[in-house]
Amino acid sequence: MLFHWLIAAAVFAAIGMGLYMTSPPITPLRFRVYNWHKWLGVCLLLATVLRVAWRIRHAPPPPLDGVMKSLEVLAARAVHFLLYALCFLVPLSGWAYTTAEGRPVVLFGRFPLPDFVPVNPALADVLKITHHWLAWTLSALILLHIAAALKHRFVDRDGVLARMLPSSPFRRSA
Repeated sequence: MLFHWLIAAAVFAAIGMGLYMTSPPITPLRFRVYNWHKWLGVCLLLATVLRVAWRIRHAPPPPLDGVMKSLEVLAARAVHFLLYALCFLVPLSGWAYTTAEGRPVVLFGRFPLPDFVPVNPALADVLKITHHWLAWTLSALILLHIAAALKHRFVDRDGVLARMLPSSPFRRSA
């Protein structure tokens, strides 16, 4: 549950930073936000690796009996898989784009990270577009995920959302 909410907060912050830093005008703050965005992306990547490692060793709770139809369970699994995949791909594509442009990623201004693609302006252009569309795809999936959670809470009233809320007043008793 903690990984879920930490990653959710990081993704929302990264998306907000991404929207801010790509909008005019150019200001000194925008340049700082670029670094913060990169740092957050690296931290998001690390948190996602840790979450997947956790998930491998700890199975998710089974669907609530009789609550979700088999198609809903399948859709939920597919969306979760895509969310995990995009939490890897978005930061990696941003890191690759940055290094293809010839700009290093220096975590917290102290720890230089390896460049894993060569400096190549043409590749940087492709990676920039790739990062952009992967981020928008992640944003759309997050909205779908939130909409499904709200549907479970307010339409189905089935306790699915409450399983992800700590000490929830909405938690269904067993």
